[in-house]
Order: sequence, then C-alpha cells, then structure tokens
Amino acid sequence: MKRAVVVFSGGQDSTTCLIQALAQYDEVHCVTFDYGQRHRAEIDVARELAHQLGARAHKVLDVTLLNELAVSSLTRDNIPVPVYDASDRGVPNTFVPGRNILFLTLAAIYAYQVQAETVITGVCETDFSGYPDCRNEFVKALNHAVALGMARDVRFETPLMWLNKAETWALADYWGKMRLVRQKTLSCYNGIRGDGCTECAACRLRANGLHAYEADRPGIMAQMKQKTGLN
Repeated sequence: MKRAVVVFSGGQDSTTCLIQALAQYDEVHCVTFDYGQRHRAEIDVARELAHQLGARAHKVLDVTLLNELAVSSLTRDNIPVPVYDASDRGVPNTFVPGRNILFLTLAAIYAYQVQAETVITGVCETDFSGYPDCRNEFVKALNHAVALGMARDVRFETPLMWLNKAETWALADYWGKMRLVRQKTLSCYNGIRGDGCTECAACRLRANGLHAYEADRPGIMAQMKQKTGLN
C-alpha cells in the first residue's frame, strides 16, 4: 500500500497537492500545524477540506513554541501584513523563520509512525515570494538529513516546485477541482477565504495566476503537463 503524508494548511497550494495525492496514493494522511498564526481560520478550513476530500486521517499538531521564537507579521498582530509590491525582492516580513524546517521534520516523524513513504509539501521555488525555505536546494538538503537521522528513506515530494501560479491552477483544473480550490481554500494572509482580501502578496499572486490561466487555458495546461509528466 502506498501511503503519503501531506503538509496541509488549507491553502491553494497544499489543497492542490492533497487532491493529486489522493489520486496517486492508496492512503493519504494530512498534518496541519497550529503555530499561533495570525490567520488561524486556516486550521478550521484545513479540517473541513481534509474531511471533504477524503483524507485517511487529519492531525493538527500544536507547535506554538514557534510563535515564541519566530517574529513575523504572521505571528505578531502588531506587525502589519504588507500589501503586494511586485518590485520588492527581499525576504518579506511574512516569512516565519524555521517554519518549513520544523514542519517537514515533524511531518517526516509522523510519516515514520504511519509507515508512509512520502511527505508532500506545496512549496514552490518559481513563485516562492522570497522565502528561503521554499527552495528546492533547501528541501533536498533537509530530506537528506532527515532520512539519515531516522534511518528511513522518507521522500519529500514537491509537486509544485517548478510550477508558477497559473500552472498550479491548471493542475487543480486537471483533477477537476478548480472551483473547490478557488472557493473553499484560504491563502490570504488576512484570513479571508476564497479570493481573499485582494491586497496582500498571497492574494495578488493567487489572483494573477488565475487571470493568466483563464486567459490561456490550453497553453498553460500544456505547460503544466510538460513539467509534471501528466498525460
């Protein structure tokens, strides 16, 4: 039996990963992290979607210690979430230092317990928003360290790593779940479901990708299939 663990936030990217995993694995577990995040509604959204989509299990882990250590606009209410600025190439204040290090490590431990061979995460280097822990180099390095430390060949999969947001919409559409992803997921840094606040970086990136996909569905679908190897 092929088993996978999906790092699941209830956002566009992780939901698209979950939808694909459910089609490709016999058993899929979701793990969501409560780190005292600003947009805590995502935990409820993740619970709802994991159940609706048919995950085998959904575990919510308390990692609020991260909130004590990592200062970010996503962990501190007194730090405003920035509006989207396409010219800003630095690390944004929405970056939570160490978040993916912690999340992927804990997800791998959970995978060990449920005998899953794969941990799936929706990180993406193409549209990574300046987050250093969304890069392919980081994921591969951590995967190597975790596999050594547990003496188990747990594989980290990143289905969206080389897709842009338009292609991520195409992937959801490929699996017949584009409407669900648009209406039911929560990507917004201000905690608004669906199309969100329209002003934060997450909402603008998501909307720009959607508009690009809708403007050229056949072309972008073809690009996505070429990158992912889907038929």
